[in-house]
Amino acid sequence: MRYVYILESLDSEHYYIGITDDLRARLAKHNAGEVPHTSKYGPWRIKTYVAFRDEAQAFAFEKYLKSPSGRAFAKKRL
Repeated sequence: MRYVYILESLDSEHYYIGITDDLRARLAKHNAGEVPHTSKYGPWRIKTYVAFRDEAQAFAFEKYLKSPSGRAFAKKRL
């Protein structure tokens, strides 16, 4: 199972989109400061996640969420 996730900083000013096989372990890494892109804006909480069986679909959805239209969709719907 692949998870596409959106993290929200506790100050609700920053968001991060990622993909992982182990959602809890990945969140722990983000909150421990082990991920350079998120280390300065933590702590983080999971805002939304979507599980995929198909790896290609998961990567395609993550890529979409990182696009301008995908960010607008996530902001409005997720």
